[in-house]
Amino acid sequence: MSDQPLTHPSDSRRAPGWVAATGSWLPAVILLLATIVVWEAVVRIFAISAFIIPAPSEIAQSLVAQWATLMQATLVTAGEILFGFLVSVVVGVAIALVIVRFDWLGRALYPLVVLFQNVPKVALAPIFILWFGYGLAPKIGLILVIAFFPVTLSMLAGMQSVDRSLLSLMNSVGASPTQILFRIRVPHSLPNLMAGTKIAATLSVIGAIVGEFAGASDGLGYVIQFASTQLDTALVFAALLLVSVLGIAFYYAAEILERIVVPWAPKFSQA
Repeated sequence: MSDQPLTHPSDSRRAPGWVAATGSWLPAVILLLATIVVWEAVVRIFAISAFIIPAPSEIAQSLVAQWATLMQATLVTAGEILFGFLVSVVVGVAIALVIVRFDWLGRALYPLVVLFQNVPKVALAPIFILWFGYGLAPKIGLILVIAFFPVTLSMLAGMQSVDRSLLSLMNSVGASPTQILFRIRVPHSLPNLMAGTKIAATLSVIGAIVGEFAGASDGLGYVIQFASTQLDTALVFAALLLVSVLGIAFYYAAEILERIVVPWAPKFSQA
């Protein structure tokens, strides 16, 4: 008998998956570490003041020293992003459905949606503060006006790209416009919609921070503003790091949702 250990048949199938997962993340990790090392070296070699550009080690020290404050601010900002993102998706989907279902209303509404998208969103922040005060509402409103448009546009693109022969077939069997909308157009638009939600997730982070810049007493945007007035550049960078982490987290949460809702949709491949 052979002395070689027995292996499970699935063992040979697991290794390529781990290798592929490692291969997809390893280049990004190596680049990140190299950037940190070069950044630290440049700051130390040229004796750049921490007021201008703090070294990564100084940012890490600030992150540890202000951990409790930053975590509280992160939770506040994350709540604003989540709520605003959900509202943006609901409103964006509703507008897309109205435009497609009611042709006359769609022709009137779509140019207004595009026109509104061209309005500088930063200019709306003081107006929302004036209307809704300094609570949660102005942040949600700002996230909404920033993030709903990619949801609407992506879903519209999906619903309007349905094969005409399929629509003709549904019309020939007596399907109503509403039936065609929810049985044909909406399912066909799901891959586009999920792509739009990933864009909206990242824009929601921007909307929350801009809203906190305009007026807030908590959140990462408030921490960034406060730290800048105190000339604490390391704390500013620490807060920006957490903002970036939130953006990545919400993006990949939307991507996971995409894989669950529309597993047949094409995925980004590095091969």
